[in-house]
Amino acid sequence: MVKKGSAEERNLVNQLWGKKFAAMRAPASGGATKRPLPDVLAGNGKIYLGIEVKTTTKEKIYIDSPQIDGLCEFCEMFGAEPYIGIKFKYTKWLFLSPEKVERTRSNNYRIEKDKALKNGLELDEIIGKDKQVKF
Repeated sequence: MVKKGSAEERNLVNQLWGKKFAAMRAPASGGATKRPLPDVLAGNGKIYLGIEVKTTTKEKIYIDSPQIDGLCEFCEMFGAEPYIGIKFKYTKWLFLSPEKVERTRSNNYRIEKDKALKNGLELDEIIGKDKQVKF
């Protein structure tokens, strides 16, 4: 599972570079440090993004609140917009602001595929471009 996640992180970093954003994976994420770090950090001099990356083959994903709290803490200090980047199998990247994600009774985060497809932002939207209109 870790290999798949890192491959998806690299994929996202490559897409961001293709959109003229300097981007990198945070090598210390995933428990190598106690400091809160996003999985992907990107910016273009005007827009800065901190992204916690999640991938799944299931219809929903649960995320522990300390992980997202750390993302938000880092982004506030750094001056970046925090996003949860979700890649469900056979879908494009979708991005949600943490405050728009449903919370469980235990105060963790739950993202359901159908809601993410409906409410999630596309990459062009979080980097300041309009949503792509398909004809």
